[in-house]
Amino acid sequence: MSGDEKKMSGQSAKKDVRSLIERAAEHYDLSAAMRGEGQRPLVEPMPSTFAPAPDTASLLPPIFADPEPVAPPPPPTAYVPQLSSWSGMRHAIDREKLASLGLISPDGDVTGTGEEFRIVKRRVLSAAFDEQGHPRDRGNFVLVNSAHPGEGKTWCAINLAMSLAAEQDMDVLLVDADFGKPGICERLGLPEGTGFMDALVDAQVPIEQAVLQTDIPSLSVLPAGRHVRNDTEFVASERTRQVMDRLVAGNERRIVIFDSPPALAASPASELARHVGQTVLVVRADKTTEAALRDAVNLISACPIIRLLLNGVKFSSSGRQFGSYYGKTAQ
Repeated sequence: MSGDEKKMSGQSAKKDVRSLIERAAEHYDLSAAMRGEGQRPLVEPMPSTFAPAPDTASLLPPIFADPEPVAPPPPPTAYVPQLSSWSGMRHAIDREKLASLGLISPDGDVTGTGEEFRIVKRRVLSAAFDEQGHPRDRGNFVLVNSAHPGEGKTWCAINLAMSLAAEQDMDVLLVDADFGKPGICERLGLPEGTGFMDALVDAQVPIEQAVLQTDIPSLSVLPAGRHVRNDTEFVASERTRQVMDRLVAGNERRIVIFDSPPALAASPASELARHVGQTVLVVRADKTTEAALRDAVNLISACPIIRLLLNGVKFSSSGRQFGSYYGKTAQ
């Protein structure tokens, strides 16, 4: 090995003990980089695009107003569709049958029966509407009832409806609610069909189509409808009140008369009494006992107003003879 080779071998064998920074300084000017010379900033500043702030002295001062009080929302109420008229067919009432049964005829002569029911209807109307003509607390729903069968409740219900229909600004709906033994349609010569019970059983039944319009413009009739074994349970349901409210929706001057089963013969009467504002309890002279009357009143006591109607009286101690005053020529 020559001398030069030995010298180079000794230099390569000697270890370079300088740090990485020192060795890098030979190739890069780190001091200039640290001073920021010749370097571009990482983020270039954005040119200003904002308009100068306005002179706040020329602006009007802000006006602060107290917020208006917000009324609380009204409580939710059950939706009752408006119904001002019926869509069922119109039928003629059998006048000859009315006369044969001693019922009031809408276009007949003034009779004693007609005069007596004029007095009855005034009591009913006083409890049905206030001085402004608005319905009192369900007073426009009237139940006609009796203690036992055969005491004349259906006869009285029809006559009361006929008398009310003679009013100039009244709309009357007569409902056959004697589901076991309906008799209103037969007495008036009207066809039976879909009726009150059908609407209680099936919510899809259009009640306005079940009502029978008559040739008396202010009188309509709702048949009893289908016969079911559990009629009391249907009448006791909340559905009954909904259907009844539907019958008067859209007409504040409509009064609804219900002919119900006798209180001591069938239980639906006591349940119907919970949904009406007044009851006319028919008492048959010389037939209805005091015990039966007390029991009947107790069963329908849920009704707030109960009035007694004495039926079948043949003698008046005062000599009252209603109807004879007008004679045969009253118009």
